[in-house]
Amino acid sequence: MDDNNSAVRPARRHRILAFFTDHAVLFIAIVAAAVTCFFVPFDAGYADYFDADTLACLFCTLAVVAALKIRGFFVWLAGRIVAKFGNLRRVTLALVFITYFGSMIMANDMALITFLPLGYYVLDSCGNRKSMAFTFVMQNVAANLGGMLTPFGNPQNLYLYSYYSIPAGEFFAIMALPFAAALLLIFGTCMLVKPVPVAPVVPPSPAPPLWRTIVYFVLFVISVMIVFGLFPFYIGLAVVAAALLVIEPRALLRVDYGLLLTFCAFFVFSGNLSRISAVAEALSAVVAFSPLLVGTASCQVISNVPSAVLLSRFTSDYANLLVAVNIGGLGTPIASLASLITLGEYRRRDPAGTGRYLALFSLINFSYLAVLIGVGFLNGLIF
Repeated sequence: MDDNNSAVRPARRHRILAFFTDHAVLFIAIVAAAVTCFFVPFDAGYADYFDADTLACLFCTLAVVAALKIRGFFVWLAGRIVAKFGNLRRVTLALVFITYFGSMIMANDMALITFLPLGYYVLDSCGNRKSMAFTFVMQNVAANLGGMLTPFGNPQNLYLYSYYSIPAGEFFAIMALPFAAALLLIFGTCMLVKPVPVAPVVPPSPAPPLWRTIVYFVLFVISVMIVFGLFPFYIGLAVVAAALLVIEPRALLRVDYGLLLTFCAFFVFSGNLSRISAVAEALSAVVAFSPLLVGTASCQVISNVPSAVLLSRFTSDYANLLVAVNIGGLGTPIASLASLITLGEYRRRDPAGTGRYLALFSLINFSYLAVLIGVGFLNGLIF
């Protein structure tokens, strides 16, 4: 009995640790919000903290993506693409850019959850597991940077687009240069991979039902319409939720409610801080120094989504803040939840290589971050 208990305890501790690691940002947000509630008692002002458009659109897009994932659409599509490439460089490019463009639709964390296992399977099948660290790092970078071009590509974009009521054309213009620079950096880095001939094997995946795929993409378009204010958020929310409840109810259970709760907690946290005069004045002064640098630095400590929610209360310079919380997902593993997901997946696949992975992760992330901060300053001269 003692032997059994001693074997169970480490496994239980591992599960508990994994749970807190996976939801670290959420727990930090809840604690931070709770602390500020001691200084700002509950009142009617709390209702003004929450951005209903952001929460509704985020819920809808997460639910539709979950439905597509349940039906295996992304794995099926990625598998068909990767199978057509015959050397390691092309396979790496395919895996990385599937993640890059996938993050525009799926958000970065969901893109990695979907495509990292595919990357492992493909590399393992053609005897190139030694390339896993590089490929995982590049998929992580691609996920963090790929969604920056569109208002719905990253959760922080969705929030800032709604909070500042940024015109769609201006949003695309602000993010065009950083997006192009990131694209060139990623492509150039992947081209360093030697074009060694390989015969990748992708996991068998049946094609998703055509009618469901069409319906889900229609629902996704409806979700995006909420972002652009084409109709009230509650109409889109009702249509998407009702449709999925009828044809794919499991999708409603697989929504990342932790992300939604994280937003809510940081809405309370930032809203309360803005009502504490001394804190509001101090933060406003710090952010005024350089929204780009302060925003990027904040991401390294509290992650990019919370940084967007927090700092938006203390600056009107949304152009630089928008760039900051997108490129700020690079850097430390906690700068983005996506980076923690990638680290966890790599440790599960190759525990002994975690040190090597982190070294490569840091080298590439901070190199990219330095370049993109320079691009951000250049972008700031335009906007």
